[in-house]
Amino acid sequence: MTRIGVLALQGAFVEHETHLARLGVEARQVRLPRDLDGLDGLIIPGGESTTIGKLAVHYGLVEPMIAFARSGRPMWGICAGLIFMARDIGGLAQPLLGVMDITVRRNAFGRQVDSFETDLHVPALYALDGLDDHRPFHAVFIRGPVIASVGPAVEVLARLADGRVVAARQGRLLATAFHPELTNDDRFHRYFLGLGAP
Repeated sequence: MTRIGVLALQGAFVEHETHLARLGVEARQVRLPRDLDGLDGLIIPGGESTTIGKLAVHYGLVEPMIAFARSGRPMWGICAGLIFMARDIGGLAQPLLGVMDITVRRNAFGRQVDSFETDLHVPALYALDGLDDHRPFHAVFIRGPVIASVGPAVEVLARLADGRVVAARQGRLLATAFHPELTNDDRFHRYFLGLGAP
C-alpha cells in the first residue's frame, strides 16, 4: 500500500488525511525525522509558513526533508507549504527548504478577509486515470501566495485569469497556492499520487 506522510506541525493536515484515506492510501503524520522513514511521498499542508519553518528547525526536520525531496520521492506544498519549498520568497528571513526553483510572493492577495474562491483550468488534470475530464478545478485561496517566477525546469500548471501562477511542478515536486483539501474534488491528490508512479 502507498504510504504518504503529511507534515503535522501546524496547519490543515487532517483534511489531507481524509482525502488520502478515500483514495485507499495510508497517511502518516510527520513530526520528527524518523517519521519520514518508509514514506512514498510527503505533503506539506497550508498553515502559517513562518511557524512551520521554525517548528521544522526545532524538530530537526529541515535537512531530512531536503534529503527526502532530493531522493526523488514526490513532495507537495500547499499555500504555506509552497512557500516553505521555494528557493526565494523575496528576501524575507524565514527557514526554507529551497528545493523548488520558484520565487514566491507571500500573502499576495491581502489579508484573511480577502480570501476567495475561483475556478481554474488545469490541463494536467484533464486525462487522469485515462478519463477525458475537462472540468475546471474549484480553488480555495486563503491568504494565498503567488508564484512570481519559475526556473527553466518548472512547469506551470495553473494561472489565474490575470496570468499569475498558482500551481507548478518541478519533476516530482508539486506546489499549489490554493487548498485542494478543502473541496470534495480529489483530482489534485490523485495527480500527486501519480507523480510517484514508475
